[in-house]
Amino acid sequence: MMSYAAGLGTGLSLIVAIGAQNAFVLKQGLIRHHVFWVCLFCALSDAALILLGVNGIARIGSAAPWLLAGLKWAGAAFLIWYGARSFRAAWQGGGALRPEGGAVSLPRTLAVIAALTWLNPHVWLDTVVLVGAISAQWPRPGVFGLGAVTGSFLFFFALGYGARLLAPVFARPRAWQVLEVLIGMVMWIIALTLIVD
Repeated sequence: MMSYAAGLGTGLSLIVAIGAQNAFVLKQGLIRHHVFWVCLFCALSDAALILLGVNGIARIGSAAPWLLAGLKWAGAAFLIWYGARSFRAAWQGGGALRPEGGAVSLPRTLAVIAALTWLNPHVWLDTVVLVGAISAQWPRPGVFGLGAVTGSFLFFFALGYGARLLAPVFARPRAWQVLEVLIGMVMWIIALTLIVD
């Protein structure tokens, strides 16, 4: 149960960072176009990448334990950098969300989200490398991975369908600043747990 909860928390904290993929999901939710398919595509993509990371890292860890230590420190460094980036974005001020554009066909919408997902190095770092490395620190990496997958499904569908409720909030730059500060704090807390462990 602890492994699952840790995976869920890690998955949610990593995925909540507003990047190109999440901004697109949020925009689709705000304009209410193809929300279900966009959310499902993102969640299934994350699930595939997380499972790849959890299974791949476990096999590598048994063959080369020194590599896990290197991944742990690399993951901590990345999280520290990512947190600093969020704090910097908060300091510089958040940009208000301005959804524009009209309806686009489902195939074109899925092509865009596929590119934002599979061609984004941060998605690979977060899911395959970081979640995979963190999962290796837990006694049941597969259960940790399942928690992270659950976090992805919960987040994407909540973001897509909850966007209309968030529209008034994220129309204000201050909301983006608060979100970036929270993201930075979470990233640094996860980094600290990796370093101390």
